Amino acid sequence: MRRILASVVFASFLMAGGAPALAQKGPQVEYKKKTVYDFDDDLVEGELQRPDGEYIDTRNKAKHSSLIKIRENFIPEMLKSAEDI
Repeated sequence: MRRILASVVFASFLMAGGAPALAQKGPQVEYKKKTVYDFDDDLVEGELQRPDGEYIDTRNKAKHSSLIKIRENFIPEMLKSAEDI
């Protein structure tokens, strides 16, 4: 079983063209560090295009009541707690 598996792996290796280390090296490509394109002399013409349809405005922000409840008896409770000290 191992021999069959090894032969299948070896055959697929040969069909794939060998290992990448055995591949031929192509010409080395060197790129410039900076490329500048100059479009100053080119004439660009066109017209403004907008999508067809209606303009839909967003709805107003929802108004909610405050989640902070102001206690009406806060100051008397503070004075009472200061008396206990």
